[in-house]
Formats: sequence, structure tokens, C-alpha cells
Amino acid sequence: MSADKISQLKIDRNALLASGNGRRRWWPWLAIGALVLVLAGLNYRFGGEISVDTVGVSTAYPYQAVTLLNASGYVVAQRKAAVATKATGRLEWLGVQEGSVVKTGQVIARLESQDVRSVAMQATASIDSARAELKDAEVALTRAEDLAQKKFIAVSSLDSARARFDKARAGLSMARANLRSAQVAVDQTQIRAPFDGVVLTKNANVGDIVTPFSQAADSKGAVVSMADMLTLEVEADVSEANLAKIKVGQPCEIALDAFPEQRFRGEVSRLVPTVDRGKASVMTKVRFVDRTVGNGVDILPEMSAKVAFLSQAVPLESRRPRLVVHADAIAQREGRSVVFLVADGVARVQPVTPGAKIGDLIEISGLKLGDKVILKPSEKLHDGSKVSLVAK
Repeated sequence: MSADKISQLKIDRNALLASGNGRRRWWPWLAIGALVLVLAGLNYRFGGEISVDTVGVSTAYPYQAVTLLNASGYVVAQRKAAVATKATGRLEWLGVQEGSVVKTGQVIARLESQDVRSVAMQATASIDSARAELKDAEVALTRAEDLAQKKFIAVSSLDSARARFDKARAGLSMARANLRSAQVAVDQTQIRAPFDGVVLTKNANVGDIVTPFSQAADSKGAVVSMADMLTLEVEADVSEANLAKIKVGQPCEIALDAFPEQRFRGEVSRLVPTVDRGKASVMTKVRFVDRTVGNGVDILPEMSAKVAFLSQAVPLESRRPRLVVHADAIAQREGRSVVFLVADGVARVQPVTPGAKIGDLIEISGLKLGDKVILKPSEKLHDGSKVSLVAK
């Protein structure tokens, strides 16, 4: 072989180095591409904001599961009165104020009574005079009867003595009747409580003119208004269309706006037998079965109330509030029940233990009242996902 051909068979090391360098230039680009794909996947899972709707953790009562209908109304006293008097006069003493507890027959106010007391004193004196007159007539009649038996006086004289005695006896009866009338007039100046109760409002002050019919200018009719707090009940309007769902004796649960965390057992006591044409409703009276509030406060007339009419009575242990969340907020992850809390725009997984179902709500443990949880969490939602709230 010639020297030229042998030289052509030599390996060109520079060409091999150039070829190796070309392949090495692609490795960084392949690594970058793989990293981009990984970051894209992570961004899809964790980085992109997911629009979510939230619902709050709240409380519910088991009786809601057996509620037939709800109605609103007000607390009223079955027995109440505007306390006044038959007499007319100036109020000289008032012994009660708003909130005073009074007993039946207790004097709560007095009118000026000098004039009627004077009449009563005159009637008392008239009785003394009539008694003296009767005694004298009785003595004269006895003497006349003795003399008539002895034929010393005429029969007409005996008749006159007997007539005088009868007249004196009638005079005493009239004097006693006048005294009773005067005593009634005096008693009418004392305003008494008609029953055990509590004073709700004070309508007159000392110095006001009180008259039964309040016809005079600046005069007052009732001195105070009061109510028997043991007869408190709720008056609720029930739609005419729902009337078939309620009956006398039906168990109820009463909620008062003044005590939102407490429920009171109630019972339908009666239905007013007429329909309000304007509202197409029937007035329903619900009495309190128990009304213990505690903390020194009490149920008061005119409080706003809501009544739940139940299909059955609720046991005492089932009347406490339960922590609940909407059923659509509970998801399954890795074989366990969880919810997604929202904190600073990020979803956080919180394991929970579901309990009894109350309508669309489920009793829950592992959360606290007021927590915001995601409603209907999607499968792509995980711990740490960025979320944005749906505008409502």
C-alpha cells in the first residue's frame, strides 16, 4: 500500500472531539425541559389558584330534623291589666315602679281622699245617733206596752210608740248603709293590684288627675299596667295553608332573639278560631313548658320569638346545640373524612369525624365554631392549594 493511502486511513481525532462536544450541548437542554415539565405539573397541582365557595361551621339542634314548620311571633302575657279606679281624683301616692313585683290586693297607689273620708266620718256619727234614737224608741215602746196592758193609755199611743221604734230601727239600717257606701268611696281611692304580677309600665305620676274614662284634659285613665309573668306564652301566626300540620298539645321548640343560644320547650295550647283575612293566617298560642333562663334574667313580654312545630317531642339530651357543617363540605382523602379550611388564601386539610345528620347538615368534631371550610372540594384540591373565593 502506498504511503498516501496509509495516511488516508488515519483516525481524525479532531472530528471525534467535535462530534462529542455536539452531543454534550444537548444534555443541558434536555434537563431544562424536564424541569419545566415538573414545574408545570407542580404549578398545576399547587400553584394555580382554584376558585372555591366556602361555608361556615355553625350550630344546629337535633329537633330541626323533626320540624314540620316554623313561625314567628311575640311573647305575650295571657293575664294582664291596666290598673285604674272607679274614683276620680288627684294621685297623691304611688308605691310601685316598672319591674315591681306585687301581690293580689296590695295597695299600689292612692288618690286624695279627704272629702270621701269626711263623708265616711259623718256616716259613722249618723250610726251613733241612730243607735241612740233606736234605744230611746225601744224604751218608750216597752213603757207603752206596760201601760197599755194596765189600760192606762189608749191603743193609739201604743201604736205611736211602736211606729217610732220601727222608724228608729230603719234609721239605723240606713245609717249603716250610708257608712258602707262611704267606706266603698274611700276604698276606691286606694288602687290595688288585681292579681300577683309585675308592673310593666307606669302611666301616671304623683299630682296627675286620675279618672276612670280619662276624658278630662291631661288626665290619666290607668295608673300602671301589669302582667302575670306565669301566664307568658307565644303568639305566632301560622299560614292558613299549614294549618293541618298543627294541633293542640303538639310539642314545640321556642327560640327567643334575646337568648339565641338557648331553646325552650313549648306546647300548642290553643288556636284562635278565626282566620286573619289580610294575612291568611291563624293566631296560634304556644305555652312555655319550661322557661328557665338563669343569670338573673327572665323572659319578658313583647320579646321576639320563633316557634318550631315538631312531629314528636325531643328528649332532653337531644336539645343541646351540636357543631355542624354542610354535608357537601366533607371529602374523602386517603380513606379518611376531611374538610378543607381556608387560611390566608391557602387550603389546609383538616381530618374530621362526622356524626349524626341533621337535614343537610352533619354533626362534626375536629372543628370550631366559625371556621370557614370549602364547599364541594374538587379532586385537584390538596393541602396547600392556592384558592380564591367565588364572588357572591
